[in-house]
Amino acid sequence: MASSPEEWLRQSDYDMDTAEYMLRGGRRFYAVFMCHLAVEKAAKGLYQRRLNRVPPRTHNLVYLLGQLGLRPPGELGVFLVSLNEAQIPTRYPEDLATLSQQYTEEVSREMLRRGQEVLAWIKSQL
Repeated sequence: MASSPEEWLRQSDYDMDTAEYMLRGGRRFYAVFMCHLAVEKAAKGLYQRRLNRVPPRTHNLVYLLGQLGLRPPGELGVFLVSLNEAQIPTRYPEDLATLSQQYTEEVSREMLRRGQEVLAWIKSQL
């Protein structure tokens, strides 16, 4: 686990780069998974920075930001819920073919674009 807010944020940037790499390589639902992981790590960096405590061991983005008393504005909040819901099937796929059909190029690209917006918003809260 990361030892400082700065390390959480470095890993978040690295994971978003990995998400983009996965998308270019056609691993679309893994791109979405990495996008979730990037946002999660940024949220944990913010948590550690603001509360000066080790973040909880959770993947729930809504819970993490809620612990900070934060709600992303408007459509970012709606997107955050959908990204949060995507983390289980993209982390533990039951059926690769079905998941690959669900996360098309267009869907995955849009999720990464919105994920970048959430990352920028989280960083603006630092």
